Amino acid sequence: MNRRFALMIDPLAEGVDRSDYGDTLTAVDAAAPALSVGELSTQRGDGVFESIGVIDGHAQEVVPHLERLAHSAQLCDLPAPNLAQWRQAIDQAASRCADGEAVIKLILSRGVEHGPTPTAWVTAAPASDFSRMRAEGVRVVTLDRGYDLGAAERAPWLLLGAKTLSYAVNMAALREAHRRGADDAIFLSSDGFVLEAPTASLILRFGDRFVTPAPTGGILHGTTQLSVYEHLSARGFVVGYERIPASDLPRADAAWLVSSVRLAAAITAIDGASLPVDQVLTDELNAYLLSPRD
Repeated sequence: MNRRFALMIDPLAEGVDRSDYGDTLTAVDAAAPALSVGELSTQRGDGVFESIGVIDGHAQEVVPHLERLAHSAQLCDLPAPNLAQWRQAIDQAASRCADGEAVIKLILSRGVEHGPTPTAWVTAAPASDFSRMRAEGVRVVTLDRGYDLGAAERAPWLLLGAKTLSYAVNMAALREAHRRGADDAIFLSSDGFVLEAPTASLILRFGDRFVTPAPTGGILHGTTQLSVYEHLSARGFVVGYERIPASDLPRADAAWLVSSVRLAAAITAIDGASLPVDQVLTDELNAYLLSPRD
């Protein structure tokens, strides 16, 4: 695929009994205007999204992505997405992707201000080239996210557990990491615990035990992290979710950032201090993540 593909979705009332949603999906010119100037996704970032990796025309981990889309919509008081309808849209978008790597994005917005329905659409495009990061790893810095671990439960209106379109803070964190001479960042809670990266989940290895921050305190439950854990468990490793103090980061025997399109990138340094790299396992994880998975 050498260009983008876009599909608008006509949101349906929850519970509609049908097997084919083809007449509710409309292909549009991805290079042409398609949204109203009153669209709240662009005016206020008022909506949720998912990014799905596509390998040789096969959309990866669709069910976990749809479940997370529905969870984000619930947290944001958006209408529940009709998952069968979205699944059909994903299938159509994936069929437009050529061999190689691509990315499908799902967007559910509150719609036009004072409008009757939300706005929903799906796009497909060639993925960025992350081969260098997979081969050479990434340097990261730690950044204070400004919230303690209890903030998500204490202040649900902060939407810390939702994958919203309001990504300005995440992008600012990446720019700050670049200013500090790093490739990426790891957020820390204000009370000193490890959270996640701006656009990825974190996995740490201590011996034969792999841990990731527990998906509470505003941490997204990573779909790629779940796939990595399935693979590691099948290999006989112990995997788990923990509260991880920031002081544990330099003690790790290896660490990775994982996400749907980047896949697995080994962390080579944290705040300027080198970290051991297990390149053999990194290559193994990426080979697994590049294989078709539902």
